[in-house]
Amino acid sequence: MAPLTGYRRPYPGTQPNHLHPTYRSSLKRAPAQPLVYLPHTLSEITGPVFGPEPADLKATDLTKQGHGDPLGKRIIVSGRVLDENGRPLRGALVEIWQANSAGRYLHRNDQHNAPLDPNFIGEGHALTDDQGRYRFVTIRPGEYPWGNHYNAWRPAHIHFSVFGPAFVTRLVTQMYFPGDALLPYDPIFNCTADEKARNRLISVFDWETTVPSHALGYKFDIVLAGRDATPMEI
Repeated sequence: MAPLTGYRRPYPGTQPNHLHPTYRSSLKRAPAQPLVYLPHTLSEITGPVFGPEPADLKATDLTKQGHGDPLGKRIIVSGRVLDENGRPLRGALVEIWQANSAGRYLHRNDQHNAPLDPNFIGEGHALTDDQGRYRFVTIRPGEYPWGNHYNAWRPAHIHFSVFGPAFVTRLVTQMYFPGDALLPYDPIFNCTADEKARNRLISVFDWETTVPSHALGYKFDIVLAGRDATPMEI
């Protein structure tokens, strides 16, 4: 085994702090000791890998997974997965999950007093193409209370997971929407100290992908490392 080396820190302020006191659950899971970098071995960087088959239509269009149309505003979320040098990452598995338009997840632990939508599951996946592009059709998620502090509400957001060349190369982040009045009050969004890095979590309204009389388009690129890296979950 290769000797242990010190953890390579990202650029200061560009990633969320592991301990962010206003985000209460971080108090329980923040590491008490300095992080240690564990080098990947051959078995960790070579597989298993994802096949070249395109994702099923229902996996990329979350509005087609039920027996009818889900409630809410249709949106199209697309973007690219890039490395720190701006090169596209081909064949990356991008997964999303989200609340429905009323702000409720289809999960037994979510007992928020809001209606479930029988035509909305709230999860999907896609493989990036040769240019690192992905695309989802979905419903704009609703805000919801989450109990972190008095009168705490999460802004509308979509969770993203990106797998690289192997299962251990996974990163998780969240995408927010421009102009959301709840963003200044959200401890999870504000875990990232650097304002420019934090704002990379906010999608951009996109006329190019907006479909007339059907759905608004939002662009969200994911940069995996480097100075312009997307902040990842703590």
